[in-house]
Amino acid sequence: MIAYEENNTLSLWKNHEKVKAAFTTRRVDFTECCFCKKGRKPANGDLVLARVRKIGQHHRIELANGRKSALFPGDEIVVAYGNRYAPDQFGAMVPEDLSPCHLVAAGGIASRMFTRNNKMKMPTLIEPIGILTDSAGVTINVGKYAMRKPASVPERPLTLAVAGTSMNAGKTTTVASLIRGLSRYGLKVGAAKVTGTGAGGDLWFMKDCGAALALDFVDAGYPATYLLSKNELIKILDTLISCLTVAGADVIVLEIADGLYEEETATLLSSSRYRSLVDGIMFASSGAMAARGGVQWLRKNNIEPLAISGVFTQSPPVVAILEKQLKIPVLRREELADPAIMTYLALCFPGHDFAQNTPQTAIAH
Repeated sequence: MIAYEENNTLSLWKNHEKVKAAFTTRRVDFTECCFCKKGRKPANGDLVLARVRKIGQHHRIELANGRKSALFPGDEIVVAYGNRYAPDQFGAMVPEDLSPCHLVAAGGIASRMFTRNNKMKMPTLIEPIGILTDSAGVTINVGKYAMRKPASVPERPLTLAVAGTSMNAGKTTTVASLIRGLSRYGLKVGAAKVTGTGAGGDLWFMKDCGAALALDFVDAGYPATYLLSKNELIKILDTLISCLTVAGADVIVLEIADGLYEEETATLLSSSRYRSLVDGIMFASSGAMAARGGVQWLRKNNIEPLAISGVFTQSPPVVAILEKQLKIPVLRREELADPAIMTYLALCFPGHDFAQNTPQTAIAH
């Protein structure tokens, strides 16, 4: 049983089995959660028990197992405090207190909205009951249950990243297609989403496309990455790559969310540690102008992309123009998902030995 404070009196929480724990809490050991306390200032990653007051944009919450559960006024949920910046949805920050705030992501982010896209409804309103603590009164934070970088890590396999111009540029599709092509070739693919907002959709998609193991920043101890420091971002990158390496991945594919002009993305890509951990990057874009600007940004920062892809590849004339102007291969998702993608990667990285992997070109789509 978990107890919680209500009207300054410690009461028994008898219906905790009915509480809906969100995807961002999936690593938490709830047997260690003993109390739910008021009067505490929330911090990024802290777990909060909250009551749904008014349904808004998010009328469902993604549970730890990935199931989307309908929400109703009066439901009690456990989510993580976190910051979010999504231009096509919400901008929100961790509040200063436990007054009513918002569910700004279906994966389970409690925050206070400061801006929203005009296409979005108002976010679902939630009322925090209190922050979860252990038996000693120590706040439960998702960071406590993070994967740790292994003490001993073997030689890192080929590691590729996908970045893009913005949300909805085709990054996830590019990542998933590349995973499919590599796994169909016969490689054990490790995948990770390095930045973004906690949710299961991208991870499930990576696994569906053939990833042997898929991780994200929640596994590294953060419910979302907006406003994280450079050191925190590098820690996430290092931890995820190290864990996938130890798990025996033949190749690692990373997704870096949001656009190049997003501060966290720019900070990570321009860091020396990123350059030492990632062998190559593919760039996804929604349109020709965005693709051109993104490639120019990468080159200005001494990063030469291996290829470009994304939404714009649906237009053959645009593909032809960009290939001619940028002198970079443009790869459609069908080409990325083909085992023959290894032919191109072998040319890009002649120092990597893929000979021990038997091609499986006969695998059906």
